[in-house]
Amino acid sequence: MRKILSFILIFTLIFSSCKKTNPPDKKELLVFCGITMVKPIAEIAEIIEKQENCKIIIIKGGSENIYKSIQINKKGDLYIPGSETYIEKGFKENIISDTVFVGINKAVMLVQKGNPNNIDNNLDNLMNEKYKVVIGNPYSGSVGKETKTILDKKGIFDEVSKNVSYYTTDSKDLIPALKKKEADIVINWYATSVWDDNKNYVDVLEIDTMYAKEKKLYLSLLKYSKYPDISKAFMKYAASDKGKEIFLKYGFK
Repeated sequence: MRKILSFILIFTLIFSSCKKTNPPDKKELLVFCGITMVKPIAEIAEIIEKQENCKIIIIKGGSENIYKSIQINKKGDLYIPGSETYIEKGFKENIISDTVFVGINKAVMLVQKGNPNNIDNNLDNLMNEKYKVVIGNPYSGSVGKETKTILDKKGIFDEVSKNVSYYTTDSKDLIPALKKKEADIVINWYATSVWDDNKNYVDVLEIDTMYAKEKKLYLSLLKYSKYPDISKAFMKYAASDKGKEIFLKYGFK
């Protein structure tokens, strides 16, 4: 009898140990995020992971590149691009099923801190050969696409292109170009200028609203979502007052 009880006790301990060391896998949400929105999305993701007992994986990059990846792979739960044009396209192509509004961003000109070259906010400065100019690639990220839209409205895109030192894939590498003094002027999203690791290196030159409009940001639910309930909880929080406070902290109005 003692042997039987001992066996049962050992079996129970082993079984309990297995349960502790091999917990059931957490549900994993896949969030595709335009590079400029990574900071607020990552902060909200931490909150939702605790709230919903899940794991959230953030895939970041240029909005255009990410959209193409979603098209090809037909996977993912949420997508937040830097421009609402991708949202409109996603609805038309039956990739996106729902959205929530989370904030506003706007393209601006950025120069080195203290504006050592005394550059004003005239877009024509981007054609001036005495200035080193770096802009985003219009075919890989939202900031490049918006830059082309702005310069096309002004009628100077081709001329500016001739004066560009190099193109970046997305917004991430534009401010480092100023920090390294590889650029005197860049066009980037305003939000990037207020981040702690950037604000001491750049000054903002507002672009006339005739050329640069405010851009609404939407977090969208993908048709391919494996976990729509958790995704909607993420969307609900992002669109709430608390969520918008997080976006505001990172420069999104």
